[in-house]
Amino acid sequence: MTLWWLAYPLLGLFGGFCAGLFGVGGGMVLVPLLFMVFGEQGFPLEHMMHLALGTSMATIALTSISSMRAHHAHGAVRWDIVRSIAPGLLLGTLSGSLFVSGIPTRPLAITFTVIVFWAAAQMIMDFKPKPHRQLPGPSGLFLVGVAIGVVSSVVAAGGGFMSVPFMVFCNVVVHKAVGTSSALGFPIAIAGSIGYIVTGWNVTALPPYALGFVYLPGLLGVAAMSIIVAPIGARLAHRLHVKQLKRAFGGLLALLALKMLFGLMVP
Repeated sequence: MTLWWLAYPLLGLFGGFCAGLFGVGGGMVLVPLLFMVFGEQGFPLEHMMHLALGTSMATIALTSISSMRAHHAHGAVRWDIVRSIAPGLLLGTLSGSLFVSGIPTRPLAITFTVIVFWAAAQMIMDFKPKPHRQLPGPSGLFLVGVAIGVVSSVVAAGGGFMSVPFMVFCNVVVHKAVGTSSALGFPIAIAGSIGYIVTGWNVTALPPYALGFVYLPGLLGVAAMSIIVAPIGARLAHRLHVKQLKRAFGGLLALLALKMLFGLMVP
């Protein structure tokens, strides 16, 4: 075991808490941090971004269960929405992860950074679309799921930065939008994990203990702590007025993504 393995539980504490509190899956903050740790461990540069995305996606598969249960206990998960969107999420995320695996690290990191800046801007400006309409029918929700899944596969996130504003726009109260988003993170993570494992299966020069593009020590270390703290964040989401905290988190997201990109472009 290397000393760097001890860093993964610490990442799990932070990522899991954010996942529960903001319903964002924790991936957007985990990817830059995993990327930096992988770099310190000397992983091949051409695979670091894909490993960070795949490992982050796999952790969400476990973290989202814990966060989802906590939100469900508060009656904040709209299962009717989950059932309608989940098939599209599965298709979009699996397709997106298979496509993303073929993109070189630098262009992929730039794409990741752009999407994260968009999500961070939503948080900093406390973007809340005015409810103008009702939810679309099953076909419309399926297509929405495909779109959210594709974008989520690029940032290895649970899709909350897209699904929460969409649901609020469709007259879903914000706490239920956050709770439902935590449940939507599970099909996203399952499909994305499968995609990253499959596409990385025959890749050479991956580090030991890698299952495709999922680094198992990182997965286990992050997930172990995320599962513990995600319910704490979820409970606080129902008690706190998180506007200022959300803005600070958005700023942190932007800084982490920028630091990751800078480290990649200026080694």
